[in-house]
Amino acid sequence: MMWEKVPVETLTKVVTKGTTPTSVGYQFSTEGIPFLRVNNIQDDCIDLSDVLFINSDTDLALKRSRILPNDVLISIAGTIGRSAVVPEDAPLMNCNQAVAIIRLHESTNTHFFRYWLNSQDAINQISDLKVTATISNLSLGCINKLKISLPPLEEQKRIAAILDKADRVRRKRQEAIRLTEELGRSIFLDMFGDPVTNPKGWEKVPLSKIVKGDMRNGLSPSTKGSYHGNVLTLAAVTQGFFRSNEYKSGMFDVNPPENKKVHRSDFLVCRGNGNINLVGRACFPDQNYQDILFSDTIIGVPVDMSIINQSFLQAVWNSSLVRSQIEQQACTTNGTYKINQTTLKNIKILLPPFSLQSKFGATFESINSIKIKFSLLISENLFNSLLQRAFRGEL
Repeated sequence: MMWEKVPVETLTKVVTKGTTPTSVGYQFSTEGIPFLRVNNIQDDCIDLSDVLFINSDTDLALKRSRILPNDVLISIAGTIGRSAVVPEDAPLMNCNQAVAIIRLHESTNTHFFRYWLNSQDAINQISDLKVTATISNLSLGCINKLKISLPPLEEQKRIAAILDKADRVRRKRQEAIRLTEELGRSIFLDMFGDPVTNPKGWEKVPLSKIVKGDMRNGLSPSTKGSYHGNVLTLAAVTQGFFRSNEYKSGMFDVNPPENKKVHRSDFLVCRGNGNINLVGRACFPDQNYQDILFSDTIIGVPVDMSIINQSFLQAVWNSSLVRSQIEQQACTTNGTYKINQTTLKNIKILLPPFSLQSKFGATFESINSIKIKFSLLISENLFNSLLQRAFRGEL
């Protein structure tokens, strides 16, 4: 179905952005009117958990960027493209220059428009209109130039309702996953105590003590390679469990040796990412994969499973004991946080008796299987597929 493609500027009453109060002689307050920044737009919603405040005088001086119910917000600096619709019951708010406010005419459904901002069509246009390829910045003029395929209002509402329903299901699954993860952490703490304070006095050892063989980086793809293969993306190992469908095809200069293939006993660790929270995230594959390689953004750690239970290692690796070490020791290069094999070898973990690890492992596997089922019921990929179909007129 073909819909008329129209510029965003024809649909809007207002497209504006805010200002940092201190840049025009005003100060933040300890309470008052919420003042939004990019980090207050999370998961397509407005998150006020760490919001700043301004008083009414400052808000009056910055009245151009007052935020009203049903406004669509989109981040235009730093992390581009985060968006949310302001709820009907939201308080009066304001924002800084990294957040754009889009106030639509009644002929456009705000939720349809916000979903469109997450579509591949909008993402491609936004990418093309960014100030430069290296500076993450989107101007108000660029927003106005975006073109949206716009069906009649009733069709917009119908599509938005379908996506709302799918989104509610997705969020319920996400909440179920969060609760299963909390249950796993609770059982871990009950059996082993807090790994940081180590109240039960378990032995702490470097990761190198439970490694069997050599750690190795994966294989680097080449645009002119002679060997074709499938290579894991980081999403395969940073989600808390192994996702075998997260790979892409690549070319390699040489036939990859066996130790570049995905093996069940390898703890696959993220070497580097622009997000510090993802660096060092890791998991075990669910089986051997002879037709899938791991890339040079991943470190393969061969684990001696006679010393440590896989599920126990996964749980202790996600603890604050390990995360704090990784975040303290990661180096940065051009905005990317990185760890290396030497850093990994020296990361300290708890090593309680193997029998106790195995007891925990049996429980953890049961919990993890529930989490995986919830994840597969409606994954981000499935929702994204539905979203793209919606804006191709296929719903």
